[in-house]
Amino acid sequence: MKVAAPELAQQVVRWQKSHGRNDLPWQNTRDPYRVWLSEIMLQQTQVATVLDYYARFLNRFPDVAALAEGTLDEVLALWSGLGYYSRARNLHACAVDVMQHHGGAFPPMASALQTLPGIGRSTAGAIASLCFGERVAILDGNVKRVLTRILGFGADLAIGANERSLWELATHALPAESQHMPRYTQGMMDLGATVCLSRKPLCEKCPLNKQCVAKQQGRPEEYPVKTRKLKRTAQSIWLLWAQTSDGWVHLAKRPSPGVWAGLYCFALFDSRSALEASVDVRWQGKLDDAAVFTHVLTHKDLHLHPVRLSAPKRALNGLEGDWFNAAQIKALGLPAPIKKLLASEQNSTGQPAV
Repeated sequence: MKVAAPELAQQVVRWQKSHGRNDLPWQNTRDPYRVWLSEIMLQQTQVATVLDYYARFLNRFPDVAALAEGTLDEVLALWSGLGYYSRARNLHACAVDVMQHHGGAFPPMASALQTLPGIGRSTAGAIASLCFGERVAILDGNVKRVLTRILGFGADLAIGANERSLWELATHALPAESQHMPRYTQGMMDLGATVCLSRKPLCEKCPLNKQCVAKQQGRPEEYPVKTRKLKRTAQSIWLLWAQTSDGWVHLAKRPSPGVWAGLYCFALFDSRSALEASVDVRWQGKLDDAAVFTHVLTHKDLHLHPVRLSAPKRALNGLEGDWFNAAQIKALGLPAPIKKLLASEQNSTGQPAV
């Protein structure tokens, strides 16, 4: 399988200049901090969702030094609701590493960037090519889709050897001149995000459609091939939503590793009886079951059972955690379901939202 590398790269570069995305806030910059932040936020997250988070994050942490000086709790609070919180923990650890071991500057080569916390091969390639013009490939989900369709690469990417082969082909397809790398890399990502869609791709708008094997075969949606599927599990969790009459909420910082590690959450229990045992017997009769709902994680469905308790602080039997008022809660990192429950409660009572 061969690629007409110079022609393909030139077409992508030309297309990106006139038809690609050129107005996103992390584009038109060679600042590795801003590019790195966007790449981490965009992992498994839509651009529309990231935009507001990106702006708020930069407002608080305008550069890597500011991020390294901040606390993990501050980072998680700004990340709250964006999901995949290991990204936020690695983000903070990476900033500290850059300041302590790299003189406050991101390394200019992908091989060195890969040694930093939370930066894998594709993210390292994106930073190195977009910011430093290094001739290095990326292979995120969008680019995998574009390349496998163009090449008719039908090997199963669940097999490591096949993915390594695709990396080689991606490297072969790079522009010959490093000056074209930023626009080429952005162009490949833009094609996957706006034209070469996973379903109903807009083939007639693609600058590579004449050489696309998948289009010629009439089955672009069959690429890429990846047979191994995640085994999903389910778990039921009871949440003790304890709140005083004057609005103080009981929250505990979740341990690591584990679900919502490092975030502040209602106390979690494996059963309602275990939850009851955490409440003084004089107040157990005031426990009120709220509507059960499901929160979907990457590998697991969480069936959440909120149980409300309006009672004084002494009603809890020495439960680990602390009490927080609304102003304090705003500065904490909260899992999305907890944030939504608190917001719904405060909106219904006319109080300021958390």
